[in-house]
Amino acid sequence: MRNALLGEPAGDIDIATPLPPGEVVQHLQAAGLIAVPTGIEHGTVTAISCGKPYEVTTLRRDIETFGRRAVVAYTADWKEDAARRDFTINALYAGEDGRVFDYFNGLADLAARRVRFIGDARTRIREDYLRILRLFRFHAWYGRGSLDRESVNAAVNEKSGLNLLSGERVQKELLRLLEAKDPWPTLVAMQEAGILAEILPGDLQPMRLRHLIAIQGANALPLDGVLRLAALLPDHVTVARSLAEKLKLSNVARDRIIDAAEKDSRVGAELLSSEARKLIYRLGVSRFRDQLLLQWARSAASADDPRRLALFALAQNWQSPQFALNGNDVMALGIEEGPEIGVLLREVENWWVENEFAPTRADLLKRLEQAARKPR
Repeated sequence: MRNALLGEPAGDIDIATPLPPGEVVQHLQAAGLIAVPTGIEHGTVTAISCGKPYEVTTLRRDIETFGRRAVVAYTADWKEDAARRDFTINALYAGEDGRVFDYFNGLADLAARRVRFIGDARTRIREDYLRILRLFRFHAWYGRGSLDRESVNAAVNEKSGLNLLSGERVQKELLRLLEAKDPWPTLVAMQEAGILAEILPGDLQPMRLRHLIAIQGANALPLDGVLRLAALLPDHVTVARSLAEKLKLSNVARDRIIDAAEKDSRVGAELLSSEARKLIYRLGVSRFRDQLLLQWARSAASADDPRRLALFALAQNWQSPQFALNGNDVMALGIEEGPEIGVLLREVENWWVENEFAPTRADLLKRLEQAARKPR
C-alpha cells in the first residue's frame, strides 16, 4: 500500500479479512487455491496463487502485550485492527475497488514522508520494543528530513527494552535498515540517540560506511546490508564473531563479516590484472569483491576511482578456470588414499595459479609426476 501510493515498486501484498482463519482456509480451498497455516495461531494463513504466496490475516485486537509479543483476539472492526499497528503509514487499507481507508491520518503522513506512531509513542513502544528499530528503519526507507520528535524521545526513554528482544528480530530490522538507499542520516540519528550503542559494539566506523554507501550509489551496486554492517563494525575478528552469534546471522553472513574484520592486505588499487585474477581464484568472487569495496571505503579514493572500478569489473566478468586434476590422477601414480593426495594437488595447483592458469592438463600431469617423485 505505502509503495503503491508513492509510485514505487510494491513488495509483498498482505491481505486482511474479518473472517476467522478456519473460514479463510475453507474459502481458499473452495477457490482451488493452496492454503498453508503458516501462522494460524496468530490468525495468518498463506494463500498460494500461481506459485506466489499471499498472507491472509484475520483482523485482530490486542488483549495483552509483553514488550516482545501480544495476546490477541479476533475482531470484525477494521479500526480496531488499525489501532494495534505501529505507524500511521502502516494502518492504511485498500478495498478491492481501490478505495483507501485511513483511520489515523496515514495518508497525510505518507505525503509528508513522516513516520509517526499511532497514539502515544511510548505506549506503542512498550507493547513491542522492536518498534524502536522499526521507527528508524521506516524512516530510512520512507521518511524525509528530521524524525518525528515525540517518537524519537519515546525511543530514547525506552531503549533499554531492546535488550529483551531476540537476536533474530534485531538482525532482521538492522539489515533491512542498512538496505535502504541511503541509511546514513538515519544511522547518525540512531547514534546520537544512543540506539546503536544498545545493539552494536563500540568503536564503530561510521565514516567508512558513509564512503561505502557513496561508492554503491555512484556505481549502481547492490545495496548490500551485510557488507554495510561489516563496514560499520570495528576491525576485530572477536567482535565480529560475537556479534554474528548475538544476532544469529546466517553462516554466509557470519563468514562475510569475520572475513571483513580480518582484512586481506593483498587486495588493493595497485593490483595488476594478472595478480587480481590469482586472488579472485583463491578467494572467490564474493570475498574478493567484499575486500575490494571495503578497502576502497577505507581509502580517500573517489567513488568513481577508475583503477578500483576496473578491478571490480574484472571480478564480475572474469570466468575463473577449472583446475584439471583430482585425487584419481594422484592415485593413478600409485599414491595411496590419504593426506598426501591433498598435499600434492595443492602443490601443483599453486604452480598452475602462479603460471597464470596457462599450463594444460598434460603440463599438470607432468608436474604432478615430478612432485610425486620428490622425497618427503
